[in-house]
Amino acid sequence: MLTCARCGQENPEGATFCNACGAPLAVPGGTSEERRVVSVVFVDLVGFTSRSEKLDPEDVRAILTPYYERVRSELERFGGVVEKFIGDAVMGVFGAPRAFGDDHERAVRAALAVRDWAGEDGLEVRVAVNTGEAIVVLEARPGHGEAMIAGDVVNTAARLQTAAPVGAVLVGEETYLSTRTLIEYQPAFEPIKAKGKAEPVRAWIAVRAGVPAGERPLTPVPMVGRVRQLEVLTGVWERVVAEGRPHLVTVFGPAGIGKSRLSLEFMEHVGSQDARVLRGRSMPYGSSSPYGAFAQHVKQIARVYDSDGLPEARAKLDAAVAEIVGAEAAAEHAAHLALLIGLGENGDVGDRETLFFSARILVESLAAEGPTLLLFEDIHWAEASLLDLLETLAARVRDVPVLFLALARPELLNERPGWAGGLPAYTALPLDRLTGDDARELATLLLARLQAPEEPAATVAETAEGNPLFIEELAASLAEKSTAGAQELPTSIRAIVAARLDGLPADERSVLVDASVVGRVFWRGALSRIFPHEGLSALLGSLEERDLIRREAVSRIRGDQQFAFKHALIREVAYQRLPRAARRDRHTAVAEFLEEMTGEMGQSEEALAHHWREAGDTERAVVHLMAAADLAGRSWAKKHALALYAEALELVPENDDARRRTIKLRQAVTIQALFHSPDAERLRRGERT
Repeated sequence: MLTCARCGQENPEGATFCNACGAPLAVPGGTSEERRVVSVVFVDLVGFTSRSEKLDPEDVRAILTPYYERVRSELERFGGVVEKFIGDAVMGVFGAPRAFGDDHERAVRAALAVRDWAGEDGLEVRVAVNTGEAIVVLEARPGHGEAMIAGDVVNTAARLQTAAPVGAVLVGEETYLSTRTLIEYQPAFEPIKAKGKAEPVRAWIAVRAGVPAGERPLTPVPMVGRVRQLEVLTGVWERVVAEGRPHLVTVFGPAGIGKSRLSLEFMEHVGSQDARVLRGRSMPYGSSSPYGAFAQHVKQIARVYDSDGLPEARAKLDAAVAEIVGAEAAAEHAAHLALLIGLGENGDVGDRETLFFSARILVESLAAEGPTLLLFEDIHWAEASLLDLLETLAARVRDVPVLFLALARPELLNERPGWAGGLPAYTALPLDRLTGDDARELATLLLARLQAPEEPAATVAETAEGNPLFIEELAASLAEKSTAGAQELPTSIRAIVAARLDGLPADERSVLVDASVVGRVFWRGALSRIFPHEGLSALLGSLEERDLIRREAVSRIRGDQQFAFKHALIREVAYQRLPRAARRDRHTAVAEFLEEMTGEMGQSEEALAHHWREAGDTERAVVHLMAAADLAGRSWAKKHALALYAEALELVPENDDARRRTIKLRQAVTIQALFHSPDAERLRRGERT
């Protein structure tokens, strides 16, 4: 059993987060601290300090308690954690202890919700959101006064909150860049001069949500690389219409792979045939019904809006159901559907079979009027109730042309390994990464549209590893920051990859983080040296099944198993989580392992130099860099040798004249051999250049 350090709850082996409080569970060999990109929200009650001087302490508490509770409720509703209460200020954190992939967006939406609530209640608040890297104490207990995060991101968020206009949400640059297509902003009047900051801080005022939660605006470039998948969908649709029979299709793919874009292209095709199209989305937060996506379908049919009062919404639903299923059975079915969509009394959903029967009658009656497409987006977030309903509808709806189209990440199969099993008409449609040619084509289109600084499309496509969303975000980052090169990952990409890591069992995630220190290629023996993970072979096998690593057919170390990360981005984000001290310790262990294995591996001087440098042992790093440079020179890789000599020179102290002279002489010999350069002759004679 794994005991939660935060609340003491015992959890089953392999659990990632505590079943009671949601805190991440420590793993033997793991680290209690991590570097993470987080979004910090500060909320401050304006003018309360001066007001409280004139109030009795009991009156102060009577005001602050409901204020604290409501702010906490709004932050937690969007997936945040309250870090602390400081007087009349509240600090919330998104992205820790668990990342969801859209934490920066959630933070801004939560901040806007707090602002709106405060305005309705006649309270004046200042709110700020800032995104950046922080050190996170995974086992901290904020409720017991233990700080969970630290870093400049916190200090800057506090400064932004102080500078925010009353009744406004002020966000920092990284928050703005990662949510600019999702939230409507207006720039602050001028950069904020924040106390303790050398340079003014650029800031924006969040006005309102630009698109519904969970959606992304469609990029105005043609869809690339999904012709075959679109043909599969249109082929299924044509059979549904021709045969008058229902069908369920699930499009599977990781975040950003293009599921929504494919479905939108398909919806346009279906809509052009005058078919009925209904669209619903499962949300990871804020849903008013356990049947979220289907509830949205019903509301669209009845033209019920969130702003409608309960009597008006029920009247609309009753009228729509009577028109679709007939007046005779309308009252009973409308009552059941009202429960499904959260309009029933006390929210009681009653007998499930009865409710599902009414849902089936509604769908069959709709499709009897004409071909119908019901889109269920992001069902990996769905409650079990909705998944049960969707499978039931796909199995029991009869003799009408209706296509149930579901979009899901592969995580759905972790929760429902038998998803759609046994259905009479079911298609699973996986979406993989774009091919190299398609990825480069998309990158070229996006870079041209955004007028980004000149950057080879191949570089962007390669960095994004064929993920369309990642290609889009990298291109946008180049355009926004006006800096050539795609080396720095945008926050949006890091967040999505971090969420995938957090979705792993804790012991598997720990193995992946340790493997990231070894490199893109790693060995079981090296992992054992870093820490002897219990059941390491089984953990590596599980990571293989999850398509995160692959076992190499040939190993450079005889008798040891060699693996490689399938995705460089997974390795990069996993490595970035390690604090500096943990990195140094692990690099030392890997360097010692490689030195012992040099006879098995042949020359590994560059790898040894890298690990000793990252371990903080520059003396050994220089020795191996020189050896690697000498080897490269003898192999007539002269330019590479020069780069290695230069790297070694950077590590040698300025006052170590003897070693610096030795390196420069070897540079001279290499330059002379490569270019027959006069500069080389001067260096060889020991003259300064």
